[in-house]
Amino acid sequence: MRDLIRGTRRFITGLRPVKVPDAPARAFRDLWPGDPNRGARILRGEFEVLGSTRRLESGGEGWEEGAGPVTWRAAAHGFAWLRDLRALGTDTARTKARDLAEDWLLRGAAGDLAQAPEVAAARVSAWLGHWDFVAATADDGFRRRLLVRLAQDARGVVGSLPGEAMHRGALVMLKGAIAAAVALEEEAWMNRALRFLPGELERQFLPDGGHVERSPQQQLLALQDLIEIRNLLHGAGLNAPPLLATVLERAGQALRVFRHGDGGLAQFNSTREDGAGLVDLVLTQGQARGRAPMLLEETGFHRLQAGRTLVIADAGAPPPGRTRDSASGLPRGADRYAHAGTLSFEMSVGRDRVIVNCGAAPAAEADWRDALRATAAHSTMVLADTNSSELKEEGLGRRPERVEADRQEADGAQWLDATHDGWRKPFGATHRRRLYLDQNGEDLRGEDIVEMAEAGAAVPGFLVRFHLHPAVVATPQPEAEAVLLKLASNQVWRLRAKGAGVAVEESVYLGGGEPRRTTQVVLTVKPQTNTIQWAIGRAQAGGDAPLG
Repeated sequence: MRDLIRGTRRFITGLRPVKVPDAPARAFRDLWPGDPNRGARILRGEFEVLGSTRRLESGGEGWEEGAGPVTWRAAAHGFAWLRDLRALGTDTARTKARDLAEDWLLRGAAGDLAQAPEVAAARVSAWLGHWDFVAATADDGFRRRLLVRLAQDARGVVGSLPGEAMHRGALVMLKGAIAAAVALEEEAWMNRALRFLPGELERQFLPDGGHVERSPQQQLLALQDLIEIRNLLHGAGLNAPPLLATVLERAGQALRVFRHGDGGLAQFNSTREDGAGLVDLVLTQGQARGRAPMLLEETGFHRLQAGRTLVIADAGAPPPGRTRDSASGLPRGADRYAHAGTLSFEMSVGRDRVIVNCGAAPAAEADWRDALRATAAHSTMVLADTNSSELKEEGLGRRPERVEADRQEADGAQWLDATHDGWRKPFGATHRRRLYLDQNGEDLRGEDIVEMAEAGAAVPGFLVRFHLHPAVVATPQPEAEAVLLKLASNQVWRLRAKGAGVAVEESVYLGGGEPRRTTQVVLTVKPQTNTIQWAIGRAQAGGDAPLG
């Protein structure tokens, strides 16, 4: 590490002053579609990102430290929202983009967060990717100010390589460095970025292609980063490291694991419902072919699929953590967006989402953000009203240390038997969850067990939650200890339990923009028992097979 620090200092000291051209040497355009609805809100001075909407306007407080949570402010300073303004396709939107950029140069550029390497790198990529929209036809003074600052940011980013962040932010830094090296024709910058790229690919992606943050959302974004890096290198006539193509292929296949029948992503670890169109575009650009794997062994996610029914289960250990960056306030661990949702699952039937997790708002205030990160916001068991992982500002504290899963298949039926020890330290307890999906996909059965480390120890009270998608209508059947679930397609399924009380309670769903009311089915353990058995199946006219 000392050698690396000394080498970085020598590199920064030895950098010649950047010769800033009148325009980027090579034009390239941002690949990804913007959201015109979000662009329209920006025109009104409202910036929505990851579940939080705040004021962002010229002369306002949007760039300042007190403007909102660090995640929201980092997104504002990162300028990826330029694609949303661009999506409007109007001169008004172009003028707004320039006004905000000018305001940022005057009032937002000096802060620690604005200068954090991963934020600066995101901004470099955004400015270059939208240069023709925001700067190419602007007056000479504005264009010069923007390009000078871009060069300064890029120099700092390149000098900071390799990034200290254990999460996707380090990949964003490499992408920004490569984009700047191409645009400003800085060969030394490119050589430095390419030297660190293979090692970062190995650090960011597990052998099965899953991203280290274990988040479908970050998997998608990291795959976009890889595609952009590949295109930048090819456009510049440079050979990409052979590992890049390998990781691209694996990461694309891994992304498919998280797709529901509607094409959107499952909601684990601060993921929200990205539209199927964007996921399709990214998979196409990444040239990811073939069907979704049934599991990501190292990443720890499983798909149980039969007929039209799909179950996606989190059966892996949370990602590693690290301390928060004291200057910018940004977390550095791969657990920065991690939820306490170990052994939770989601279920869809065809295009209908049925069982979900509550979603995420990582850019919201701490109370709202962490309510959605809590174990109770996931479709899993909750022991003694305590999270399976301790939620902290920078990521996770106490967490499961051993998460084990065993998967079996026979004649089209599938079993998943998984355990985690997240409650071992506070209660001496292990959670075991068994799932079974029959060969027709019409009968999903589960068993949640609390196993105590000390023989004869009292089992703390626990319950099992099944959060329902807002399109599902739940009707209790008290006499049968069951709940009827009517899906958007008018199919009727039934959730029933043994060894537990069954109730329908209010819940909230933040899979997309604004929070939506929904319901959840809650199974509460009966006294003197450590096991709840349950089943979710198509409602049968002749009755259901018994549990147990």
